[in-house]
Amino acid sequence: VKIAIARDAAFGFYYPDDLEAFERAGAELIPFDTLNDTSLPKADGLFIGGGFPETHLQALSANQSLLEEIRQALAAGMPAYAECGGLMYLSRRIQWRDQHGEMVGAVPADVVVGRRPQGRGYMLLEESGKSPWPQPAKSDKTGTPVHEFHYARLENLGENPVFAHRVLRGTGIDGVHDGLVVNNLLAGFAHHRNTIANPWVERFVTYVRKIKFRNS
Repeated sequence: VKIAIARDAAFGFYYPDDLEAFERAGAELIPFDTLNDTSLPKADGLFIGGGFPETHLQALSANQSLLEEIRQALAAGMPAYAECGGLMYLSRRIQWRDQHGEMVGAVPADVVVGRRPQGRGYMLLEESGKSPWPQPAKSDKTGTPVHEFHYARLENLGENPVFAHRVLRGTGIDGVHDGLVVNNLLAGFAHHRNTIANPWVERFVTYVRKIKFRNS
């Protein structure tokens, strides 16, 4: 499978060993530039990691052709995963200081970037059973360790949101949940590290492959 990955000045927070895990899982990562590319590369899935989209608001919002293509791809069911900055980019709009910019709009919420961290440090997440990805073989009752560091928060989130994770420690999206599920998209503030205890890359690639062959 081929997975488009945002890699540019706005999105650059990726663990190198996580990227290597995609190759081991049988996926090819196809980079694209959210600031300059006018279209997505041909791919079966989408991955947008962490970064600082608030510092590139004008360039991101000006790239209307890419925003619309991503919006349409997600609405059509493309499997996607977004972490922190990626979640912000997929929201309706981002407000930072005296600036604001319209974003993809796949996540039914607005982002406000504050002056103080909204969530910072070590997190523990528990599966809610509502993740679109295959469930892990073993469930750690003490929670899955991840981390967060974000000045952003979501406002005006749509009614009856579905979340893949419950927050046992940390903040996440609303202090209780993280991992918002919209169609085949999973997006949250938590940064996951691919480990034996948390093989998120394999789970995501398996899901992308399932959707690809279901639609073929």
